[in-house]
Amino acid sequence: MQTSQLILYSVPLFVLLMAIEWVYGMLRGRNTYRLNDTFCSLTLGLISRFPPAFKLGVSGLVYAAAGELLGVTALSSEVWSTWLLAFLLYDFSYYWKHRLCHERTLLWASHVVHHQSEDYNLGTALRQTSSSFLLSWVFYIPMFAIGVPVDVFIAVAAVNLLYQFWVHTEHIGSLGVLDRILVTPSNHRVHHARNAEYIDANYGGVFIFWDRIFGTYRAERADLPPVYGTRSPLRSWNPLWANLEVYAQMLRDTWQTPKIADKWRVWTSRTGWRPADVAARSNARKAADADHKKYATNAPLPYRAFAVVQFFMLALTTLWVLLDIHQMAVDERAALSILVLVSAAITAGILQGRGLAVGLEIVRSSGLLLLLVILPQSYFDLLVMQILSLHAVFNLSAIALLWALQGLAARPSVNQP
Repeated sequence: MQTSQLILYSVPLFVLLMAIEWVYGMLRGRNTYRLNDTFCSLTLGLISRFPPAFKLGVSGLVYAAAGELLGVTALSSEVWSTWLLAFLLYDFSYYWKHRLCHERTLLWASHVVHHQSEDYNLGTALRQTSSSFLLSWVFYIPMFAIGVPVDVFIAVAAVNLLYQFWVHTEHIGSLGVLDRILVTPSNHRVHHARNAEYIDANYGGVFIFWDRIFGTYRAERADLPPVYGTRSPLRSWNPLWANLEVYAQMLRDTWQTPKIADKWRVWTSRTGWRPADVAARSNARKAADADHKKYATNAPLPYRAFAVVQFFMLALTTLWVLLDIHQMAVDERAALSILVLVSAAITAGILQGRGLAVGLEIVRSSGLLLLLVILPQSYFDLLVMQILSLHAVFNLSAIALLWALQGLAARPSVNQP
């Protein structure tokens, strides 16, 4: 079973645990969820599954090359020592990958997605990047080189990732001695904090003793509550921009700085470094430690309800692509994936109160219906296309109703005699 499939099958459990956390927070008067932020986090989780679905990445090729060029004999997956070695080596490799993702801009450009949320909840755990496949494989070459079997590698990678889900919560305090051995909610809250005292700490996946060994451990302090998010806030609910934010800045800096050395250094520098001439002209907002004000938008309730419906349709379409991946042609998968990405960006615009987003949704839904008229009848016979067309009709009808209600609300009242 592929890691991506295991994650997919775990979605119902994730949703249940998130619902429990939300209800618990409401009952305790400490709700840690906001609709806008949760929409962005969950949508990022959905679209992060597309690269594995399209088999983007080179891990498999590297694994095969390591076996062929180095003449590596695979370790036996029938003995417990192989599994223990693989589990420890994977977590060790993950520690260094995670640490360098915070210490080098090129790697941070991918990992930043997971840290952009200014909330901290189980939904944040699902806030995953879509571009990690580009370079993350490099850190696991030692596992390939010593002959860890591919099925063992996939299994321990999945367990490591699934373990990290539960540590994204504010509702579990210190766990005593476990905080000294394992990555726990207390340890991981420190990792997500942007307080100066907490920054660049606690990189472990399952075990926290790597941080203790290599000097990157910080304990959570009762007198210093974590402030979440990045020091250069995203200030957007758009999952596409969330994935591209730092890459775009790197490209701008490379273009704008005149020095060849600085152009190269943009891509190899320590995170946070920018060419002096570019930084002097930049008006990028840096969040101060004492700044607890979160980015927020206040779309009218009907538009928020509309956005909730859009998310469920995005989730349904994504699940359809992932579950039916082997029966679909590549162009069908690509078309549905692009549809999800465009819909997600438009819905984010609606949540941010941008009037243009509603117009774009009208164009998207109308275009989809027009496409179905043009395409051969065989396309409309597909259940997924019937669902998408009904969704488009719903969207157009809902927008027309919302505009009608707004028009009625804006009409001046007439005094009756």
